[in-house]
Amino acid sequence: LSDYVETTGASERTAKPEGLGYAGVAASEKIAERDLKNMDKYKETITKVANSKCIPPSLVAAIISRESHAGTALKDGWGDHGNAFGLTQVDKRYHQVHGAWNSEEHIKQGTDILCQSITDIQKKFPTWSKEQQLKGGISAYNAGTRNVRTYEGMDVGTTHNDYANDVVARAKFFQRNGY
Repeated sequence: LSDYVETTGASERTAKPEGLGYAGVAASEKIAERDLKNMDKYKETITKVANSKCIPPSLVAAIISRESHAGTALKDGWGDHGNAFGLTQVDKRYHQVHGAWNSEEHIKQGTDILCQSITDIQKKFPTWSKEQQLKGGISAYNAGTRNVRTYEGMDVGTTHNDYANDVVARAKFFQRNGY
């Protein structure tokens, strides 16, 4: 991920349940660091899928970290009160889920949804820079394209109002750690 993708990192609402007394990029990095060992189980698959979609593997890892703590937050592959499935937390209310919760097929589906979200934001905001469109797509992955109205306010309406900022900060951490 480019240094030009701006981020404020995790909000207090994301950091506090993780037992952190601070927020921001440092909190996102600490959470990602805790997920790194489990994430490494999926590194080969994440890299293969991400490269086939021209998406940074670090971004897919960051989504998986935020969504499921690399699977450790799931119960029988499910999270979000039984509505979201797998490492990338594909929502069964909007998508037919594919593959086992930790499979290549599942990671591919989550990555496809992310790519579609980025494409939708590129169409909705053609004057935004590529970095802004990427960040908007990350926000849309969580809360839908309709939720993204302005660059500055893109995270309003996402989980804890910090989704894209937290994911970008985690992605930069994973990138520095071989993803």
